[in-house]
Amino acid sequence: MKSKTKYTEEPMGDLKVVKDFLPPPDQLVLREDNVKVTISLKKSSITFFKEQAKNQKTSYQKMIREVVDWY
Repeated sequence: MKSKTKYTEEPMGDLKVVKDFLPPPDQLVLREDNVKVTISLKKSSITFFKEQAKNQKTSYQKMIREVVDWY
């Protein structure tokens, strides 16, 4: 059951401004240059990665890339 939030024009009380503690966006994600390659893998390997990726809610290509980087 969904309930909608009803907004009103009531006072919000005492508010406090906090110092920005997050780094700038360009420092949040360190991105490396990628090079496209073509490889042949066994069908069973791809099936395994697709199943695992579905369970982890990520892409199977990303999982394969991580494994290769670790190696």
